[in-house]
Order: sequence, then structure tokens, then C-alpha cells
Amino acid sequence: MNKVLIVEDDDAMSIALRDGFQYEGYSVTVAKDGETGLQLATGEESPDLILLDVMLPKMTGLDICKHLRGTGSDVPIIMLTARGQEIDKVLGLKLGADDYITKPFGFMELLARAEAVLRRTRGTATAPTGPPETYRFGDISVDFKRHEAKRGDQPIDLSPREFQLLGFFIQHRGEVITREKLLDTVWDYNAIPFTRTVDMHIAKLRKKIEDNPSDPRHIVTVHRLGYKFTG
Repeated sequence: MNKVLIVEDDDAMSIALRDGFQYEGYSVTVAKDGETGLQLATGEESPDLILLDVMLPKMTGLDICKHLRGTGSDVPIIMLTARGQEIDKVLGLKLGADDYITKPFGFMELLARAEAVLRRTRGTATAPTGPPETYRFGDISVDFKRHEAKRGDQPIDLSPREFQLLGFFIQHRGEVITREKLLDTVWDYNAIPFTRTVDMHIAKLRKKIEDNPSDPRHIVTVHRLGYKFTG
């Protein structure tokens, strides 16, 4: 689960961001001033991403960014800037921020930027060996080489993306797979998809391979973490 630190002194904004990211499955910590934000950013429970307002009590967001980069921290930072503060955007990027977004903004745009920054800064993971050429679970048989799937003797029409999803699950059967991991490995980074895209595709895949899609036994949901393949 990705950990997000929100450093924002506006109560309404910080609550909205906290609730939005928690709903998307993130672990969220909130700081209301710069000094507390810096302490949390450099503490033992270091975040995976920082959303950093520029104008803060006690210590500005720019100073926090400068301190973190000056001490070798490479944690991704998205600056939250007010309309018209172009100099802050430029300074933030020069000081090492990964991106910025101008208030007021839509939450879905911020989420897309956050997920894109996380994928970009993680780098490319070692390529997996790939799923087996054929695999059987329950009454489902899959031939990945021929891109064919059957339930008993009846063909199942799986899309290329559904074959990729199923193949990745089979490679990692028994493991809890986060939505972010699926986005990293199954989706093209340039598409900038949302974590909801994963849920939608898995719902469609379940309808094709599960006896009861509303109570799945092959691709199960692990609450607040992701999914696990038990086939």
C-alpha cells in the first residue's frame, strides 16, 4: 500500500485529499504546518509520495523540498500551488519537485498525476518470466500461446488485456497484488490509467471466468490492498 504525506494547512483541502486518497486505497498522513511535514517526511515511516503546499506556517513547502533534496531524499513530491504563483512552480521544479498542480484542481487530475509520478520514479521492475503456455483452474483452461480460453468445451472470449491480467495473476498466484502493481505491469504508462480502470477490467474478467462473479473464488479482493489469484 502506497503511503502519502499531505502537507496542507487548509482544513477543508486536507480533509478532502485525505478522504480521496484513502478511498483509493492509500495510507494517508496529514501535516498542517511545514515543520511537522518535514518531521514526518524524514521519520521512520517515510512516505512514498508527498503532496506539498507551497504556502505553509512555520516552514514553506519550497524550503521543505530544498531540505529533502539537499539531504539526498528522492521521495516523489507534487507541489500544490495557488493560481498566479508561476515563480513558485519554477522554483519548486528547480529545487527538485517532480510535478506541480495549480489550485483549484480536480481530485481525479491530482490522482492521475500522483500515480504517474509513482510509476515513473519507481523505475522499471525486472521483467517476469511470463505465464505458462497453458494453465487450468476449476473448469477453465487457458492457452496463452494461442490466446484461447475455454470453460469446459465452450470458448471464452477474452480481450488481449484480460489475457494479460489473467497471465499476471497466474504468475503470482497466491500473492496479494496491488492495483498500482497491475498498472505498472499490465498497462502502458503513456495511457495514464486510473486504479478504477483495474477494477473495471477485473469485474469484466470475473464475469467470464467465475461461477458467481459477485462472490468470486479465483480472483478475490483483499480489502484495502488489492487482489489475489487463488486458482
